[in-house]
Amino acid sequence: MTVLTETRVERARLAVRPAQRGRVVGLLGLRVTVAGVSAALGDLLEVDGAAGIVPIEVVASDKSLLTCLPLAETTGLRAGDHVRATGEGLRIPVGEALRGRVLDGLGRPIDGGPAFGHLDTVVVDNTPPAALSRPRIDTQLGLGVRAMDSLIACGRGQRLGIMAGSGVGKSSLLSMIARGTDAEISVIALIGERGREVREFLENDLGPEGLARSIVVVATSDEPPVVRLRAAFVATRIAEWFRDSGRHVVLMMDSLTRVALAQREIGLSAGEPPATRGFPPSAFALLPRLLERAGTSPEGSITGLYTVLVEGDDLQDPIGDAARSILDGHVVLSRELATSAHFPSIDVLESISRVASAITSPEGKQDANRLRRLLAAHRSVKELVEIGAYVAGADADADAAIALLPQINAFLRQDMDETTPAADTWSALHELMAS
Repeated sequence: MTVLTETRVERARLAVRPAQRGRVVGLLGLRVTVAGVSAALGDLLEVDGAAGIVPIEVVASDKSLLTCLPLAETTGLRAGDHVRATGEGLRIPVGEALRGRVLDGLGRPIDGGPAFGHLDTVVVDNTPPAALSRPRIDTQLGLGVRAMDSLIACGRGQRLGIMAGSGVGKSSLLSMIARGTDAEISVIALIGERGREVREFLENDLGPEGLARSIVVVATSDEPPVVRLRAAFVATRIAEWFRDSGRHVVLMMDSLTRVALAQREIGLSAGEPPATRGFPPSAFALLPRLLERAGTSPEGSITGLYTVLVEGDDLQDPIGDAARSILDGHVVLSRELATSAHFPSIDVLESISRVASAITSPEGKQDANRLRRLLAAHRSVKELVEIGAYVAGADADADAAIALLPQINAFLRQDMDETTPAADTWSALHELMAS
């Protein structure tokens, strides 16, 4: 007897639904205006253009017209082209066969690998777990990076922002985490990246070992804004499927800022008024809608790591400030450390994990706080030491920090190809503080 799954029932319903057809009545910039079709926000329509079928997504509507944005090149489209309603939003394949694969922003394979076969498909849009159904975060997730595992401990199901300007090492840090994390599977979204960097990330930074337990979603900077925006939700939806299957997933997104920029293009094209620094209100409404879908659930967890490209190294820029207010902690990368060949360039004194106290042992917490005090003491007397004006004995913490600085830097520095288990990190930190 054939089992009617929810996916098959939905496909059958759509197959017998009468086709709705309309026409393109306007083309302006990114905007495609359609008349004669009834569709909901987020639904996909198909335009029969001169160069083939072009999918478009409904982003706004009034009584008689739909405002849509394309998910492909619009070259060759013209007013009067026929439009067909699909009756649903974007659907993507999900399943174990996605492991080790590279997908585009709409969930289609682009790595030249074998076809997926008969995988279930799901709608990209989803609702986050209810607040009271989320288990508390009480277990550390090892990331393989000593500075993070000890001083910015990440919990399983936590959401962390990695904040920095351009060229400070955000992508390199993500690739290091992808190879060293304790999570069962990694979902990596590269959004708005340069096309040149994608292959370098896959082959050099991630490597075969990291790719084997990862799923990579790619939407380069030349893709339409709807594709770049949807790539974030595609990656999140794939991570949700694994979480709902009882897995513990790491979702890494590079970068959240480019997702917001894509939404800015969409909002302005749809006629929204610009607000803070040109971002429409929908860009700020988007962030919690996306970020709240990560986290714990009764079945599993999604640990979210989101890079935030701050403007001019200003951590108070609108997207950085909004993201920091939603996330469960942030990691700040320092340009000063990066230019001095200190990798990873994490400014641990400016970084914080809001769940660290719940996932670390009393001994580990004591060692981490002690190291933070030493680093803070050294920062306060650094200029005096450099000009030879510091008098030994004036501050016990500063004296200890100056004496231990080479060992502290050796602990915080780490080669990109080196990963350290969390247990070894805590042992090394305790040995350092005991000295």
